[in-house]
Amino acid sequence: MATTIAIFDDNSRLRETLTVLLGGVEGYSVCGDYENCAQAAGIIKQHRPDVVIMDIDMPDVDGIEGLRIIKEQRPETYIIMHTVLEDDDRLFQCLCGGANGYILKNSSFVHLLEAIENVLHGGAPLSPIIAKKVLQFFRPTNPGRLQYHLSDREREVLKYLVKGFSYKMIAGHCHISLDTVRGHIRNIYSKLHVNCGREAVTKALRDNIL
Repeated sequence: MATTIAIFDDNSRLRETLTVLLGGVEGYSVCGDYENCAQAAGIIKQHRPDVVIMDIDMPDVDGIEGLRIIKEQRPETYIIMHTVLEDDDRLFQCLCGGANGYILKNSSFVHLLEAIENVLHGGAPLSPIIAKKVLQFFRPTNPGRLQYHLSDREREVLKYLVKGFSYKMIAGHCHISLDTVRGHIRNIYSKLHVNCGREAVTKALRDNIL
């Protein structure tokens, strides 16, 4: 079954271009493109897209409000913010609102395709400049590294978690099995005293563990 994608962007030429390009990728189907999020709830209810490509700065109902509407309507839909904006406040509004990725429009189409595949496999893709902003936000004022006694392999796995890699991607990069990855993840959670991947990533960034 094809991966269905909806596009929300007030730039009609960009919407048309993305619709053609994504529609030409095997396994992808664009179920609709829209100039704002005024009808987002009904659109999501009708089409139930797997992925949404979401601009932020749109008239009437913008992407931040659209993000909230869609996540309330269908939490399992992956939302990739696709914008020219690097504003810190809006960036963190999007991330805190449940955005699954944040890609700048000056990124290549190949990068956008990689971001879509990444979220479909459990990752959280960020453009490099956005990832840097996130790292800076969580960096402690005291640069001293707290000790959690992670092994070298656990640090490596945690590093890939911070980058938004899925368990399958971590296994591939580390040349280990999925079960081994899960074992390392359990150990990491125990040593960091956290209960999920998001908490582990937050603690790694906040406490400068890596």
